[in-house]
Amino acid sequence: MAKPPVSRDAFRGLFAFYAAKAHHDHKAEGEECLLRLFGSAEYIPDRLLQQWSEAADLVGPEIVGTVVEPRAHELASGGARYDHASDFLHAILRDLGRKLQ
Repeated sequence: MAKPPVSRDAFRGLFAFYAAKAHHDHKAEGEECLLRLFGSAEYIPDRLLQQWSEAADLVGPEIVGTVVEPRAHELASGGARYDHASDFLHAILRDLGRKLQ
């Protein structure tokens, strides 16, 4: 039986954590983007959360960290923008897929 997907709230926590970091670092643009993603994470499709859970289990926590951390830091610094949390998650899934090849 498949493991249940990561909870939406747990995924939203990622954006909240990095938004706090951006605020602390006085990166208003990054903070604004992360807070927008935090709000839109409520509407991530279930199938995408399931894909995330399956991919994360497949590659393991170390590889997940090497993929998520740079993208999240780029967001926090204002160097990247996504219109919706799903866009960010799609980018992460693409990166994880490349690690599997």
